[in-house]
Amino acid sequence: MTAGLVLREMGQGADRALLLHCGQGVSGMWKGVARLLADRLTMVAPDLPGHGRSAPFAPGRDVHDQACDAIRPLLRDGIHVVGHSFGATVALRLALEAPERIATLTVVEPVLFAAARGSASFATHQAAEEAFYAPTRSGDLATAAREMNRIWGGGVKWDSLRSEAQALLARQMPFVAATEPALWHDCHGLMAAGRLEQLACPVALIRGSETVPVIADIHRGLMARLPCATDHVVAGAGHMLTVTHPEDVARVVAAQLDLATA
Repeated sequence: MTAGLVLREMGQGADRALLLHCGQGVSGMWKGVARLLADRLTMVAPDLPGHGRSAPFAPGRDVHDQACDAIRPLLRDGIHVVGHSFGATVALRLALEAPERIATLTVVEPVLFAAARGSASFATHQAAEEAFYAPTRSGDLATAAREMNRIWGGGVKWDSLRSEAQALLARQMPFVAATEPALWHDCHGLMAAGRLEQLACPVALIRGSETVPVIADIHRGLMARLPCATDHVVAGAGHMLTVTHPEDVARVVAAQLDLATA
């Protein structure tokens, strides 16, 4: 445990990696990917603040700031950083803050909606997310969680989830709402002029072919500015491809390791 974080350590490889899960997720979601990379990487996967067994978010502080502050001490020189969804935006921010420490960066469906600003899907998706933002504001967290799952659950039916899982997702909806300044309005300036262009390490972006349409536009917005980036589409996958398609995700990460040692 590190500063309120519960850590999961996996693998015994020579290189080190940091794996950051999605919002409303847990570190165990990386087990499938980690198993396939265990001979090449020693991996640390924390439960993000407010998730799993880690300490809750402190009230009144930006949740993206809190996540980055908690994860930053886990960085090491030459580390490979991999993140999914909200965790991918944390990974990107940490890499932009300390690019000299990062060997490679792999982001799986980063939900940095600000990167899609100006695209057709930006306004459409923003309107669609009112289906869970509105009930969150009114305190109807169960409806909010159901709607969140409908959009982002990767095809997993709400009624197939255990009641305990439904209740947990509902309790976490205020966290989802609290990400709006960072993800939609880019209050931390990840998209600021000239910033992405300074990230020289190999960056891989991974998305599912069946995911929410705005993700493709987010990827396009990032790809247009990252100097050493590749975009990978996993056929048949939705947003939760770190769990449903671990082989495809691990294959891209392995290719990143090869690039770093070439």
